[in-house]
Amino acid sequence: MMKVIIAIDSFKGSISSIEGSKAISSGIREVYEEAEIIAFPLADGGEGTVDALVQSTNGQFINVSVTGPLNSRVDAIYGILGDGKTAVIEVAAACGLPLVHQKDRNPFLTTTFGVGELILDAIERGCREFVIGLGGSATNDAGVGMLQALGFRFMGQSGHEVGFGGGVLQDIDRIDTQNVHSILADCTFKLACDVTNYLHGTEGAAYVFGPQKGASEDDVKKLDNGLKHFATIVNQEIGKDIHTMKGAGAAGGLGAAFFGFFNAELQSGIEVVLSILDVEQFMHDANFVITGEGKLDSQTSMGKVPMGIARLAEQYQVPVIAVAGSIAEDATQLNELGITSYFSIMNTPMTVEEAMNPETTYNNLRGTTAQLFRLIKSVGR
Repeated sequence: MMKVIIAIDSFKGSISSIEGSKAISSGIREVYEEAEIIAFPLADGGEGTVDALVQSTNGQFINVSVTGPLNSRVDAIYGILGDGKTAVIEVAAACGLPLVHQKDRNPFLTTTFGVGELILDAIERGCREFVIGLGGSATNDAGVGMLQALGFRFMGQSGHEVGFGGGVLQDIDRIDTQNVHSILADCTFKLACDVTNYLHGTEGAAYVFGPQKGASEDDVKKLDNGLKHFATIVNQEIGKDIHTMKGAGAAGGLGAAFFGFFNAELQSGIEVVLSILDVEQFMHDANFVITGEGKLDSQTSMGKVPMGIARLAEQYQVPVIAVAGSIAEDATQLNELGITSYFSIMNTPMTVEEAMNPETTYNNLRGTTAQLFRLIKSVGR
């Protein structure tokens, strides 16, 4: 019997990985009605990770009102997996750049406090294991806001507690841990992230990501000094050196907070997802793996879903077929990295708007898949 694993990312702005998987499955069944099809809607740790993991594990979505990046209330969604003890949080749900209007973006003020509130809510619901999707934040506060929500107090030289935002980092003189939530000691954190930037310096959070968050050239220098100062205080106060940790600069320095205060483990986003879903156990006797995303290009090889699943399939010598809305000229390198062959689902000239229409994408995925498996069946004879 034909056994196919479907493991695609969403086609961003067009179709979810769940609906895309249904389209591909439908195309396979046009040719192999009795095929065994196992679908894993995937994400790489960024947008869509909560959806993919909750759906695949029969978990639940939790909607919570939290403190947004500019200290006003926002509704944020996170997930609890089917095991009932693992929470999946995308930090952008609480402090994401889209939550701040372009004219209001100011990393001196924006806070990660809401991320801490999501963690607290999950703890109250019995979660002790956390998967944190880092990325897309509007912040540059090194996770201080998140830590404040969890009971950490950051004191200035005057003896008063500092406020919110990246602008307060330079003022921190001491860290008070007396009121930290006691359950945190029993929690483990996995960071799903492919950003390897350091906390500070020219390759750090402020210099690389600050401008898109509203920082001017002069602002970037001040923010970077604040991040460096914070790392020094952390080393002095709790004995953790976060100056040179790769990934510490992710999400405006949230990576540094997780590393320094919670001993978090940094992993490739897609590797975290594949591990949680235990995709490997289904791989050994599969005939084909179908993967894909909106666009295949050189960036695909840098921790994206198709590359992660291709590396896993390669261990079992399972052919990998990738489908995409568009394919860049530099995608040819993917053949050398584990993707057996790739195909565009575009079969006729159309505008970008038409191509991005969810119904069009669904039909193109189904039709392209059906044609591929007609060829496979013919060759199989």
